[in-house]
Amino acid sequence: MVLALPGRGYRGAVWIAAVVAGVLSLISLTLFPSVANGGVIITRFEWIPQLGLDIVLRMDGFAWMFSVLITVIGFLVVLYARYYMSPKDPIARFYSLLLAFMGAMLGLVLSGNIIQLAVYWELTSLVSFLLIGYWYHRGEARDGARMALIITGTGGLALFVAMMLVGHIVGSYELDVVLASGRTLVESPLYPLTLILFLLGAFTKSAQFPFQFWLPNAMTAPTPVSAYLHSATMVKAGVFLLARFWPVMSDSQLWFWIVTYTGLATLIFGAYAALFQRDLKGLMAYSTISHLGLITTLLGMGTPLAAVAAIFHIANHATFKASLFMAVGIIDHETGTRDVRKLSGLFKFMPLTGTFAIIASGAMAGVPLLNGFLSKEMFFTETAVFNPNVFVNLSLPIGATLAGMLSVAYSIKFVHGVFFGPPPTELEKVPHEPPALMRRPIEFLVLVCLAVGIIPGITVGPYLAAAVTSVLGGESPYYSLSVWHGFNLPLVMSIVALVGGAIIYVPYYRRLRNIDGVPLTRGWRGQRIFERILVTATNRWARRVVQAFGTSRLQPQIFTVIFLASAAGIGAGWGRLGNLPMPSNFDPILAMVWVLGGGSAIAAAYQAKFHRLASMILLGGAGLATCLTFAWFSAPDLALTQLLAEIATTVLILLGLRWLPKRNPVAADLNWSVRFRRYRDVGLAVMVGLGVTIASYAVMTRTAPEGISEFFLANAYSQGGGTNVVNVMLVDFRSFDTLGEVTVLGVVALIVFGLLRRFRPAADSAERPEQQRVLDDYAPGAGQHVTDDFLRIPALIINWMFPIVIVVAAYMFLRGHDLPGGGFIAGIVMSLAFILQYLASGTRWVEERLRILPVLWIGWGLLLALLTGLGAMLLGQPFLTSAFAYADIPLIGRVPMATALIFDLGVFALVVGAVVLMLIALAHQSVRRPKPAAMAKPKAREGLDKWN
Repeated sequence: MVLALPGRGYRGAVWIAAVVAGVLSLISLTLFPSVANGGVIITRFEWIPQLGLDIVLRMDGFAWMFSVLITVIGFLVVLYARYYMSPKDPIARFYSLLLAFMGAMLGLVLSGNIIQLAVYWELTSLVSFLLIGYWYHRGEARDGARMALIITGTGGLALFVAMMLVGHIVGSYELDVVLASGRTLVESPLYPLTLILFLLGAFTKSAQFPFQFWLPNAMTAPTPVSAYLHSATMVKAGVFLLARFWPVMSDSQLWFWIVTYTGLATLIFGAYAALFQRDLKGLMAYSTISHLGLITTLLGMGTPLAAVAAIFHIANHATFKASLFMAVGIIDHETGTRDVRKLSGLFKFMPLTGTFAIIASGAMAGVPLLNGFLSKEMFFTETAVFNPNVFVNLSLPIGATLAGMLSVAYSIKFVHGVFFGPPPTELEKVPHEPPALMRRPIEFLVLVCLAVGIIPGITVGPYLAAAVTSVLGGESPYYSLSVWHGFNLPLVMSIVALVGGAIIYVPYYRRLRNIDGVPLTRGWRGQRIFERILVTATNRWARRVVQAFGTSRLQPQIFTVIFLASAAGIGAGWGRLGNLPMPSNFDPILAMVWVLGGGSAIAAAYQAKFHRLASMILLGGAGLATCLTFAWFSAPDLALTQLLAEIATTVLILLGLRWLPKRNPVAADLNWSVRFRRYRDVGLAVMVGLGVTIASYAVMTRTAPEGISEFFLANAYSQGGGTNVVNVMLVDFRSFDTLGEVTVLGVVALIVFGLLRRFRPAADSAERPEQQRVLDDYAPGAGQHVTDDFLRIPALIINWMFPIVIVVAAYMFLRGHDLPGGGFIAGIVMSLAFILQYLASGTRWVEERLRILPVLWIGWGLLLALLTGLGAMLLGQPFLTSAFAYADIPLIGRVPMATALIFDLGVFALVVGAVVLMLIALAHQSVRRPKPAAMAKPKAREGLDKWN
């Protein structure tokens, strides 16, 4: 939120992001003693305890390991991006999204409630969509982001259903209860369905076959994003899920066959495809897919030692792959290309970067004395374990060795093709070493690879033990992190992989350098199949549905819904109409008000085809009758809100009235279809009115001795601290509803502004209706300068009234908890002050003297409302719980103080921002445009474009 504020320069955004990521890293690291010996840290916030839904943050050793990977590598990526990203890029948006993704991933791995986990799971898909499409002006970035969102988002929906089924089977949505359920899940009749949905979520997120194609297309993101999402966060979410639920879901043959061989297919295919990539990021992407397949294969085997190896390789892969992605980014940044055909001999120009990239590539290939060798040898050990099934006994070790050979081959391709050979001749830039601070994250990660590979027991042993214990619990097996285990079969497999990889690459390195695409799979590209399905499902089928049921006009689309809803309302209420009490008294004055209001509404509908301005005035008369009705029935808050909202919306609609298309009432009367539609709409309006009338009368006349109304009346002051029951309901008892409503209001204002920002009104025309020309000539808010003395007088009066209206708004705000008023009403009053200024003095005059930033008003208003709720949660209370007390202020006395005041202040700010934002958009569009021959940019567009 802070990064999104204007005025944040490049360095300011970097510092804020670095401080946040650094603090989170330190917090994560310092929590290790609490989880070292199987400990679990749990923080709980009550949400819906009746349904077993609480917000639970749960950290054990496994979650701690992921938290460290997320925060520490995130911090390194923030520092690296400082030098990679261009100052011309919207850097505040970049770091905002990066920190948002960090928060979503932390929420996922720390979730102690499986429904909460599914929510954070989808949140990571949404934020990654924005990160992958960061350079949205590029078509390939938009396509890659859309593909990633559709694949991972669909898998997320499947996972959500799976989590619902898990909670149903186990009887709880608490993660601790699920993990302690033993074989309950596996023995349930719903286990096969649950497992399939569960694996769909995990496989799509971790790019397992056949969903692997989205990850290479996500390489259109900036390299810092790729380094973060595809090493420690996004794609690791799927294998995190598999490991987290391994104790309760892996003890079945269905798990073994699906997970193991999906992982093995992904492992081999990813390594094979990486060998033929020209783009270095494409090579990194497919190698990531291969290593994710390795982890998935280990988790599918179902043995405790295989799970240990999987957890170990998760951490190892994060370190060497993040450093490799950053090295590729440096190569791209300093040479201007990632094409391996144009790169060679860079070691002479970039010896330090080349050294670190070679070491990281060795870890990826499984070279001894590097961290990747240890976990890959553990993988070979598990695949070589004898299995009575002949197919399993042969396919696993052979597939593992083949994949190891291919991984060595593509690692050699990266090292040899980029850093050795003749000097490059077709580069856009002269290659050189990057700034030292840009290289520091790679140096740190490569140092970790070396330290873990040489002295694993000291460097990673305690942390791996904590993670393994938290996953396996009492089933934690003995395992050794020694570098040398003697001459055995896994060592032989490692040697075969290293030698075989060199044999694969050396004779064919020139051909591998120039091959475009993956041989043997060009006709079966997952991307092509996805696009064909997408085109068929979304375009062809959607077009047929639209042709069958759609129309270009909004009214027919919603006619059926309104008709059915009103008919259902009348049908439901008509049967009870005889049981409703009849009115005991009849007031002729109120009846006259209703007659006048109804007559105004009918006249407004009739005048709409002739004179829109007159129709708006008559519609205001109907609204005034509604206000009087509220006041008559002792609802002053509703009456005041209705009156102020009527004024504001009427003025806003009048500003946009001139842009409606011209109507020809004579031609409309001659068209029988138009007349039929008009009579049909009259009938529909009567039906809706009857339905609402019956429902409202039934609610107002019902007898409920212990109903909700009596609860609010009895507890408004004792629990909410206010005598105005309506306001206490809005900001206390039902504040969550109010938060949603004002959020919708802010979103609507942003949508209105977004639509009008690109709207280009037509040039002046003599065909405009007479009332429009009158408004154009005499409305200063339409952008004309006030030159006539007759118009200067009301402008001067309104300028004097501006501070008075602000005082009235403050008064209405402060009295709201005990008397009619509150944040919503005060916000509309404040908005009317700005509306009057625009109408009387014009847009230029107002914006040159008043610094109005409505987007910030909306943002700060929503933030204040959210902070009020979060403050309650920090004190151990449910979200948006309010507190009330009296404060003794010197010279004033006892003053009632309620936290709901802060929430109401947020509502006030959001309402002001929303109304003023729509006002600015409409007022600028109402500025008269110059003739087409004029080449200068209209003032309307200058003022409106500054909000872009």
